[in-house]
Amino acid sequence: MATPLPNVQQIPGGVAPPEQAWLQLVQAHVEAALAQLFELPDESSLDARWTRAMEQGRAYALRPAKRLRPALVLAGYGLARGGTGVPEGLWHFAAGLELLHTFLLIHDDVADQAELRRSGPVLHRMLAPGRPGEDLAVVMGDHLFARSLEAMLESGLPGVSRVVQYYLGVCRHTAAGQYLDLDLSRMPLSEVTLFQTLRVAHLKTARYGFSAPLVCGAMLGGADDTLQKGLEQVGRSVGLAYQLRDDLIGLFGDASVAGKACDGDFTQGKRTFPVMAAYVRATPAGREELERLWALPVEEKDEAALARARALVESFGGRVACERAVERASRLARRGLSTLPNPHGMRDLLDALIARLARRAS
Repeated sequence: MATPLPNVQQIPGGVAPPEQAWLQLVQAHVEAALAQLFELPDESSLDARWTRAMEQGRAYALRPAKRLRPALVLAGYGLARGGTGVPEGLWHFAAGLELLHTFLLIHDDVADQAELRRSGPVLHRMLAPGRPGEDLAVVMGDHLFARSLEAMLESGLPGVSRVVQYYLGVCRHTAAGQYLDLDLSRMPLSEVTLFQTLRVAHLKTARYGFSAPLVCGAMLGGADDTLQKGLEQVGRSVGLAYQLRDDLIGLFGDASVAGKACDGDFTQGKRTFPVMAAYVRATPAGREELERLWALPVEEKDEAALARARALVESFGGRVACERAVERASRLARRGLSTLPNPHGMRDLLDALIARLARRAS
């Protein structure tokens, strides 16, 4: 049975902007479907310890979140289908895609030695202290990956196997982007280029998190190649803007706003766009100090070192350069979007959502 997805004119105003109200509507449907994915009768009698672990995984997955990727799936579908109702299977597919994202977050947090995710402890800290928790979280992530594929394929939507195959190909590139992100943190700043930071952003975030969900939704809605390519380009640009904004949050952000630590990129020695933009603009002495700060052992990257790192990136124009890059990418996304159809105001909602993402607090 199809669920009607309100258009712009049907969304109540006055309390929240239309794109926020629409996103909240999608969140409610997706989170209900996501909760159902953890109802697994065939695992109920495996072991009490596994049951407890799954309860923790469920709590982690259902923490309040933007659910951007499912929202983009719904937007792509709406653009392709002309704003018609949403089949129940599409909510199931979108929830499966969100569960795959959860799997990636779990592994990402282990790799980055993170402590905070969505304003709560990371899963490996929930499961057990130290190395055992990390090992257990990796295994839990593997389980959720398998469950996500089951869910997407169970949706029963026409052509879903081809769509899942496409998405998994994108996920392979995401793994390459994550590998490069981690590997670049071992290199001197002098050997890293701005192009490499942009390639990581494209592989790690833009394609997987933005282009692919839009294209998956459009494919499931029967979109032609022209619309799929248009959405792919829009997603590429907005995904770049999102990642560059994330780079700013990862160095200059407020943990109480971001819901995650905002010193992690410095602690992990990440070679992000604002850092490299500052490095290429810095004086020779400034470059030496940036190299020294980013090469410090983790235990020496204290508040004083972080404050100095922020000051240097700010003074050499890295923050401003990154802000400008966010604005350029957002403009390019919205320009590309303006050439696409606008059934029942769906394009307008997507446009407002893109603007909102580019402005999010850092």
